[in-house]
This record gives sequence, C-alpha cells and structure tokens, in this order.
Amino acid sequence: MTFIPKGKHYVAGEWLEGAGTFASSPAHGPAHDYPVGTVELVNRACAAAEDAFTAYAPTTSRERAGFLRAIADEIEARADAITEIGTQETGLPVARLQGERGRTTGQLRLFAEHIEKGDYLDRRVDAALPDRQPAPRPEIRLVQRPVGPVAVFGASNFPLAFSTAGGDTAAALAAGCPVVVKGHSAHPGTGEIVADAIDAAIRKTGMPAGVFSLIQGGNRQVGEALVQHPLIQAVGFTGSLAGGRALFNLCAARPQPIPFFGELGSVNPMFLLPDAVKARAEDLGQGWAGSLVMGAGQFCTNPGIAVVVDGEDADRFTAATAEALSKVAPQTMLTDGIAKAYRDGQARFTARNAVKPLLVGESTGREATPNLFATTGEQFLTDHALSEEVFGPLGLIVRIGSVDEMIDLARNFEGQLTATIHMDAGDLAIARRLRPVLERKAGRILVNGFPTGVEVVDAMVHGGPYPASTNFGATSVGTMSIRRFLRPVSYQNMPEGLLPEEFLG
Repeated sequence: MTFIPKGKHYVAGEWLEGAGTFASSPAHGPAHDYPVGTVELVNRACAAAEDAFTAYAPTTSRERAGFLRAIADEIEARADAITEIGTQETGLPVARLQGERGRTTGQLRLFAEHIEKGDYLDRRVDAALPDRQPAPRPEIRLVQRPVGPVAVFGASNFPLAFSTAGGDTAAALAAGCPVVVKGHSAHPGTGEIVADAIDAAIRKTGMPAGVFSLIQGGNRQVGEALVQHPLIQAVGFTGSLAGGRALFNLCAARPQPIPFFGELGSVNPMFLLPDAVKARAEDLGQGWAGSLVMGAGQFCTNPGIAVVVDGEDADRFTAATAEALSKVAPQTMLTDGIAKAYRDGQARFTARNAVKPLLVGESTGREATPNLFATTGEQFLTDHALSEEVFGPLGLIVRIGSVDEMIDLARNFEGQLTATIHMDAGDLAIARRLRPVLERKAGRILVNGFPTGVEVVDAMVHGGPYPASTNFGATSVGTMSIRRFLRPVSYQNMPEGLLPEEFLG
C-alpha cells in the first residue's frame, strides 16, 4: 500500500496543522506538502514535555525498557512504508534504508537492555560513620537522575538512525527524559511515519502523551526557539559545523545555559605507514576508494584525507585509488543543498594551484561523481581550507617527506571523530609514536580498517574534540550516550521512604 502522509506535526498525542506548508523535494516519486513549524508549536510541545517529565522520570527502568521495545516493534510494523517514502525522499537504495531501520530498532532494544541492567545509574553509597573523629560522617548516596526535556534535531544524512527515533531520542527516553524533535525538512515523510510508530507505542504502554513530540522543519526560527526554550535542558544535534555552532552559541547565551551535544563532522584522516604501503598499496587504495564513495560519501566518518610518505609506494597507492574511483558511477545525494555544497567543495580544491587534480568528475544536479586530489604536507599546513570537510566522495592525498613530518602533521589536525593507522608489523615503532598524538585528536582510533561503519555497542565513542563535536567527553552512539541526559544527585541522611526507587530495588 502506498504511503499517504498526514502532513501534520505530532505534539503530545495530537496531529496538528501548521500556519503554512512546505513541499518536500524527493529524489524520485511524488512531492508532498508538510506543515511549517512555528514558535507557538515549540512552546506547546515544551510545556507538554515538562508536564510529562513529572510522570515519566519516576518510571522504572523496566517500564521504560518496555516502551523502547514497543517503539522498535511499531517501527518494524511500518517497515514497507518507511522504506518506500525513505527511498523517495533521500535517494538512498532500499538495502541502505533497510539496514538503517535495523540499526534504529537495534539501538532502541540495546538501550532497553542497558537500563534494565541498572549500571547506568552509577549508584554509590558511603555509609555513615557516627563515631568518626573529630566529626561524624553522614550517610551519602549518589545516583544518576534524568535532566528534563531534551531537544533533538533530525540529521539530513540518516533519516532513521540519527533522526526522529534515532540514537539521541533513544538515549534520552531511556534516561527518563521527554523528547521534542525538530524534524529535518529533507525527509519529513519518514519522520512522520516514525512519529506515528512512537505514538502507537505511547498508547500501548500508557506513557504520558507529552513524552514525545515532532515539529516538522521548514523554518529556522523553530530550531532557535527550541534550544532557547527555558524548559529544554539539553540538546542533541547532528549536522553542519556552521549550523551546530550557531545553536551551541544560543544554548550558551541562555539565562540558564544548557549542554549542547553537537556532532559536527570530520575529515577522519588516515595515516598510511611505510611497511603497510609497501606491502599492500593497491589493496589500500581500493579499500579507501570503497569507503570514500560509500553512501555517496555522505557519512560523518567518511575518510577524506590519506597521509602517506612520498615515493614509489605512494605512487602505487595513488594510482590504485584513482583507478577504483574512476569506475564509480554517479550517485544521488540526499538533498539539492548537499549536492551544491559538494560541488562548491570540489571548486574550492580545483581553484588552488598547490592542489593537484588526480581525478575530477563532473557533478550535476543531485548527482555526485568522485574526485581525487593531492598536495604536499607543507601546502596542507599552510592552507586551512584543505583540512575542511567536503561532504561527499572527495579524497585528498597528502604526501609528506618523512615519518617525522607525518607525526608533525598529525599534531596539527583539529579534532576528529576518527583517525586511522594502516600498519604492518614493521611499522609498530612508528605507530607507537603516532597513537598518543591521535588520542588527543579523535574519539575513535582504528588500525587497518576504514571508519565508515559505526558499531552500536557499549564501547563505541562517536564524538571527539572540537570541531568534531561540541563536547569531547560525550558520544552520540553506544550506550554511554545516555550519560548526556543524566546528572548525578547526592542524597545525604535521606530516610529510606524518601529515596528514589532506584535505591530500593
């Protein structure tokens, strides 16, 4: 059955119209009209979230786990409709949407298991010492408590896993925080279906209606009003550096500043050590090309830069990469805006005399073809624009003169989501010098792999020093991401009947 969208916002259990409409811009298939968000809707959703917090925060971990599992079940019940509208809106292939849906439901169920174990509460008890001298010590207990209503911004490049019921929403709901989502205008229909699934789960499990709201996009004022609303206590964001920094500044300028957990992108440099390149230059080039064009390069972990010592082995690596990229057909990008930004990024590289074009593809409309460039370490360090992310299948090879220069180049990178070391056994001494440098630059360090593909597990860190993210101590993927929406509270000399339920189980 073909999905026909309601074309409405979802606010605290009600489907509401807006003051105006905007038309979706699908890669293929019919366009639909959706309501434009308003400040009034933001106020309504935030007030409902605050009311819901009173009832939702005290729910047990088991009750919230049941709610998360119900959301996952309801998303799966709408699988065909999600795939249909999702592929139309984004241009992503069916297999990608199916895989992302599995990741979305999987992380909801992972959080359910995580909170049922109870470790996330970090419960601590220091017993009273009434006979301690020179003064007695009171009993002190500590537990993590939810912060309050959370704002979540849908991401353009992940219509499911980082959007309406994505990782930020799952973590906040698991923590006990109601969520207000600003939907992304690139995939409003996908967001609407997922909101419908959450609505069904709310009704099935008896959760308060205000625990979730979706306000569609189409108006920049909605995002600004959301992060500035006094009832919002934290923000989860995945998007551009410029947009994220603007929202971060608004959060910091509030009378009550709040944490802004923004994941803002990265060039994810790879460092190819000499023995590895000598032994397998062709395999490394082909592997990099495959990672570079995956999803038309529209992953925040896309490895856009390869650093290699100049010489014949670097020539082999370069040739293999260029050959593999030359065989890649044009790919549809997620939005017209992203496609234009990719073309602008390509033009930025081709305009530089210090950058050598190795493979230049013609990208038109919403289609993107791969591009490959090369430069020297010296030129890279003197031109900051070369280290800025180009969102799409564009790679830059930085050829340096020595291992020492490679280490120095690594020290000059800004914060990254990932950094990769390609090495063989003979490269161990160099890798030992490089690893501590990269630890200060990235949230995840890989060896002999490619970063496109983020496992949703307990040990994952998807974040890094600024500008990769706005909070280097946080992750937006994995169970540790729940910490963003919790705060520790100590209870001193608290009678048992007054303690939170988390201490009584």
